[in-house]
Amino acid sequence: MDTTTVEFFLALINIVFLDLVLAGDNAIVIGLAARNLPPATQKKAIIYGTAGAVILRIIATILVVWLLNVPWLMLVGGILLIGIAYKLLTDENDHTDIKAGKNLGAAIRTIIVADAAMGLDNVIAVAGAAKHNTLLVIIGLLISVPIVVWGSTLFIKLINRFPWIIYLGAAVLGFTAASMITGEKHFKAFFESHSLVRGLFIAAIIMGVLAAGHFKKKSNRRRREQTSTS
Repeated sequence: MDTTTVEFFLALINIVFLDLVLAGDNAIVIGLAARNLPPATQKKAIIYGTAGAVILRIIATILVVWLLNVPWLMLVGGILLIGIAYKLLTDENDHTDIKAGKNLGAAIRTIIVADAAMGLDNVIAVAGAAKHNTLLVIIGLLISVPIVVWGSTLFIKLINRFPWIIYLGAAVLGFTAASMITGEKHFKAFFESHSLVRGLFIAAIIMGVLAAGHFKKKSNRRRREQTSTS
C-alpha cells in the first residue's frame, strides 16, 4: 500500500480511531497503577510505563499481522474481532483489582503487564485494519497511544456524553472483522467475484453486532434496575 494514497490515510485514521475506542480502559489502568506515587514520580511512571507498553504493543501487532498470512487465521481473527465488537457494547469494566505501585519500578511493571493483558483486542483490531502493512501499525500506534495517555479523561468523558461513539466503534470493528473474513485466502476469490454478496455479508455482520450488543445492554440495564428496586 503506497503511503501517499487515500487508502493508506483512511486505513491510518481507522487504526487510530479503533485504538482510541478500545484503549480507554488501558488509560484508566495507567492512572490507577500510578495513583499512590508523588506527582513528579507519577509522570515518570506514566511515561516509562507507556513507552514499554507501546513497544510491546507494536511487536505483538506486527507478529499478528505476520500470522494473519497463515491460512485460516484471517477467519479466526475476524471471528475474534466480532466477539470484541460485541464486548465493547456490553462490557462493564471494573478495575478495582488493579494494585497501585508502591514505587516507580512497581508502577511501571503494573502498567506494562496490565496493558499487555488487556491489549489483545487492540492488537487484533489494529492488525486487521492494517491490511498487512507494518508501517501503518507503527504510525497508528505512535499517534493513538500518546493521545490515550494524555487525553484519556477527555475521551472517556466524550464517550459517556455521546454513547453513539461506542456504537460507531463497534460498527467499525464489525466492518474490519467482516473484511478480514472475506479477505481470507480460501474465500477471497469467491467474494471478489460476488461483490454484492460481500457487501451484504459485511452489512449483516455490522448489523448483527450492533443489534446483539444493543439488546444485551438493555437486558443488563433492566436487570440492574430490578436488583436496585428489590
